[in-house]
Amino acid sequence: MDNIDIDSLVTLYGKAVYGFCLRLAKDKHNADDLYQETFLKAMEMCNKIDKSNNPKGFLISVAVGLWKNNRRKYARRQRIAPEGELNEEMVNSIMSTNTSTPEEVVILREHCALIRNAADKLDDKLRIPLYMYYTAEMSIEDIALALRIPKGTVKSRLHKARKNLRNVLEGNPYE
Repeated sequence: MDNIDIDSLVTLYGKAVYGFCLRLAKDKHNADDLYQETFLKAMEMCNKIDKSNNPKGFLISVAVGLWKNNRRKYARRQRIAPEGELNEEMVNSIMSTNTSTPEEVVILREHCALIRNAADKLDDKLRIPLYMYYTAEMSIEDIALALRIPKGTVKSRLHKARKNLRNVLEGNPYE
C-alpha cells in the first residue's frame, strides 16, 4: 500500500473509524487525536495492510491499541502527579432527527444519553466489541479478526453487554 491507498482508506472508513474513536475516547478532542494517530500509525504500517483482508478491522484494532496505550500512560501519570478533575462539557453527537415535536427530540436525547452512560460503565471487554458492532458497524467476523479472539467470544461479549445494558436501563443492575 502507498499514500494514495491510505487516502482511499480514509475516504472509505474514516467516518466509521472516527465514530468509533469518539465513543471510545468520550471526548471530541481526544477522539480527534486518536483518529489522527490511527491513520498516522496506518501510514507507518502501510505494508501490513491488506486491502482484501478487512482493512476497516485493521484500522479499528490500531485505534483500540493506541487508546489502551494512552489510557495506560494517563494512569501512570496520575499515579506520579495527580491532576484535578476536569469538568468539560459532553459533546452532543445526537444527529438531527425527523421527529416533529421538541418533546420527542428531548426524550430521544435523554434516552440516548442513558444508553451511552450505561455503555460507558461496561468493562472494556464488553464495551469495545459493542462499540465496534454498533458504532463502527463491523461484522462479528471483522471484530473477531480485529481483536484476535474467536467469533463465539465476540457473540458472547455482545450478548453480555446487551444484557447488562437492558438490566441497567430497566432498573435491575444486579439481575
